[in-house]
Amino acid sequence: MHDTRQPDMDQLARTTEQVFSLDELRQRFASGRPLRIKYGVDVTAPFLHIGHAVNLWMMRHLQDCGHKVIFLIGDFTTRIGDPTGKSHARKIIPPEQIEANARAFLEQVHMVLRPDPAVFEVRRNSEWYDTMRLAEIFDLLAMLTHQRLIQRDMFQKRIAAGREIFMHELLYPVLQGYDSVMLGADLTIVGSDQLFNEMIGRFYQEKAGQTPQVVLTTKITPGTDGREKQSKSLGNYIALADSPRDKFGKVMSIPDRLIATYLEVYTLTPMDEVRRIERGLADGSVHPMQAKRDLAAAIVARYHDEQVASAEAEWFDRTFSQRATPADAAAIDVPTGANACAILRLCLPDLSRSQHRRLLEQGAVRLNDTKLTPEDTPVKVADGDVLRVGRRQWFRLRVCDQ
Repeated sequence: MHDTRQPDMDQLARTTEQVFSLDELRQRFASGRPLRIKYGVDVTAPFLHIGHAVNLWMMRHLQDCGHKVIFLIGDFTTRIGDPTGKSHARKIIPPEQIEANARAFLEQVHMVLRPDPAVFEVRRNSEWYDTMRLAEIFDLLAMLTHQRLIQRDMFQKRIAAGREIFMHELLYPVLQGYDSVMLGADLTIVGSDQLFNEMIGRFYQEKAGQTPQVVLTTKITPGTDGREKQSKSLGNYIALADSPRDKFGKVMSIPDRLIATYLEVYTLTPMDEVRRIERGLADGSVHPMQAKRDLAAAIVARYHDEQVASAEAEWFDRTFSQRATPADAAAIDVPTGANACAILRLCLPDLSRSQHRRLLEQGAVRLNDTKLTPEDTPVKVADGDVLRVGRRQWFRLRVCDQ
């Protein structure tokens, strides 16, 4: 057993919503033994954003204090699908996709968490569920009532809307909760939407004679649109896999009212400085653009480094404040007589035709200073013309023979 040190409780508190319970958490830290921190994920999609990473950074701090993160890949429960936030049952994911998603998850997680085996361990819940006998499952189910399970808010919403709840979905909180027993979890750090399932974990641990895990829920902020929480489907997210330039640019697009919140939740800027900026934004002594630029640099530095953040800030200033075309804009050969859709396909080959058309319809594509439309007419292009897509993609065009 290795030594541990006391974590910075103020650092943990700045992104904490609730703790069940704080006294228990303090006792665990005071014990001096390394805690087993459960981090369970269903690998439905290999996608993590900075909202997810709030939990990861808390775990990283605890790793640095000597505690171990147990990264639990829910390869068995992924076959069921967590009903959290879903008005309909999820589709079943094939095993090969689950494996691919798990690998992608680990790559992104290690952008924050240390892979050192002393403080990081990977487990899969198929280890126990693939061999569990039906009689054992009945024993687990006999401890819970139907009434308790359907108290989950998403189940109540489905009932109110007259939508079906499938039996395998009702089992999900049971399985996620029992994972805590199998891992001997001391602490789990989750979003508030997972609180119900992890409280079931406490219940099962008590039944198994274990000291129940502490459940810590973290703050959830609006996405870059300032409305809903970050979501891939809504496009209002800053992904861990985003390039430094995309991270910087996305931060610069957030509403001004989110600056202080993002500083508090997504950076380590001292809280007295966060409050000073918040007051300055309110009384006009701090310009929102400068505050947002500092926020973007802090977020990029946290995931990459200070040098990268400084380079991206300079690029942003040069490109947007001075309206200069980036020197590293990709050169694209365009045949004479090509229409706007054809040119966009050459610049952004990974997007679909419908996505190209949507960008044009939204006015997001400019040739020099002129907006292009999805009309099926040739676009007049000269060598050196600049095509800009959205706020962060630039291309230098060269005319070529067909």
